[in-house]
Amino acid sequence: MNFSGPIQFKPKLFSALTHYSGSKFKADLIAGIVVGIVALPLAIAFAIASGVSPTVGLITAIIGGLLVSALGGCSVQIGGPTGAFIVIISGIIAGYGLEGLYIATAMAGLILILMGLFHLGTVIKFIPYPVVIGFTSGIALTIFSTQINDFFGLGLTNVPSDFISKWGVYFRSFGNIDIASLAVGLVSLLLITTVPLISKKLPGALIAIIVVTAAVWIISASCPGFHVDTIGDRFGNLSTDIPQPHGFVLSMETINELLPAAFTIAMLGAIESLLSATVADGITGSRTNTNTELIGQGAANLIVPFFSGIPVTGAIARTMTNITNGGRTPVAGIIHAVVLLIIFLFAMPLINMVPMACLAAVLIVVSYNMSGWRTVRGMLHNPKSDITVLAVTFLLTVIFDLTIAIEIGLLLAIILFLRRVTENTQIRVYSEQLDATAGTDSTAHEVLDVDKGVEVYEIDGPFFFGIATKFDELMRASMKRKPIVRILRMRKVPFIDATAIHNLEILINSSQREGIEIVLSGVNDKVARTLENAGIARLIGSDNICNHISKAVKMANAIARRAADHTHI
Repeated sequence: MNFSGPIQFKPKLFSALTHYSGSKFKADLIAGIVVGIVALPLAIAFAIASGVSPTVGLITAIIGGLLVSALGGCSVQIGGPTGAFIVIISGIIAGYGLEGLYIATAMAGLILILMGLFHLGTVIKFIPYPVVIGFTSGIALTIFSTQINDFFGLGLTNVPSDFISKWGVYFRSFGNIDIASLAVGLVSLLLITTVPLISKKLPGALIAIIVVTAAVWIISASCPGFHVDTIGDRFGNLSTDIPQPHGFVLSMETINELLPAAFTIAMLGAIESLLSATVADGITGSRTNTNTELIGQGAANLIVPFFSGIPVTGAIARTMTNITNGGRTPVAGIIHAVVLLIIFLFAMPLINMVPMACLAAVLIVVSYNMSGWRTVRGMLHNPKSDITVLAVTFLLTVIFDLTIAIEIGLLLAIILFLRRVTENTQIRVYSEQLDATAGTDSTAHEVLDVDKGVEVYEIDGPFFFGIATKFDELMRASMKRKPIVRILRMRKVPFIDATAIHNLEILINSSQREGIEIVLSGVNDKVARTLENAGIARLIGSDNICNHISKAVKMANAIARRAADHTHI
């Protein structure tokens, strides 16, 4: 992994346009129009659930989607607001207001750009799967919880933000269910889930919004006593003006307070966009430049807040819609943004009429699809450590905070991984005889006689801080025997860290004070360079570092015999 190589910023749009054709544009045009229509209700619903105006959701989808397609490293990625950000956005707004959200989003954009510049695109893929599933499922449950008020028409104005208190209020308020809102929500759910059964190309969410909004308008016009809360009731008449760019008031205190939230936005955006790109690559056969994708996502998140937008990332559902409708270049993503802009400029009065219960139904379906319950069920057969990481990340996301969930989940996953590596790394002790070919593919046997006073310790696995302590304890126990020569066989040691080097240095110094020679065997080139730079080779002598165990045993036996002869004299 090279953190300091050349900058990898090669947007797919540039390479796509070099061999562009009319047939490709026709396919991208159709896909872009369909994706734009599908993205409309989602952008509105995600914005409202996050605590901002529907206008903000559309502005984010337009500007963010345009920048992700123009500057990203994936040919078919569709960017915009997603459900994963709802929890973190609403939390930031509650604590720091809209300006705090803009600052955190811009900081997240800078973090993403730096991640791309330092070639961290591949590192994001190493985040443990249980952590990803844990916080994704937790976000899904949290989104579902935020929609109960509008779906049932409870009329609550000050719903608590934390999960437990929120459901406590819901249970006390279920006696105030508005039958009209519940009916609208149930019909919307029915349409969203059944329309795709007729044709997978029909956007269920959009069909539901159009049909239910029209039905509610007709019923309201004919029955004056009938009323269901709409977007217009909640937010007033929506503006059709593109917000003018604006700045923020920055201070070190604000930056320090919002840095954890910005880091969470960046990590969440990187994970979701690269997961979406990976899925897309598997279907289209293309190859995403992950570092360019991070830079493109970062640029979108850096610019969008100046237009009052919310965080942007690659959206798996919209990207899949793009692919299934024939989109194969970033032009489709740009067309999707243009379609949303046209709707924004000319159809906002109609959006005012959309019932809130209908949007709640859209988000309930989104949360169900995000939950990944089948994946969770399948992971229950995995090792207990994976289940533990998943459960802890899920519970922390739901009960506390997404930032804490990701940090604790990653820390727990790392600790459990290190424990597993430590358990699987073995230290074997040999005396009298040693089979030099044991543990290799060779069918031959090369048995080496080990003289009295010589002990061989073989480390099978990475020699890092977890194993260093285990090895140190074994060495202290063997001090009572006081051999003449200790051979450390390191043929299966892929790397060595600073703690292991420190312990090895202590072992060499204490052994030399006791008159015990240390010989290293089978050291690979990478480990040898590390030992050379750390001064270990100078400490024991370069002759005491052998490339094969047979040479090491021969040298150790000779040392032991000389010591024995000297004792007899």
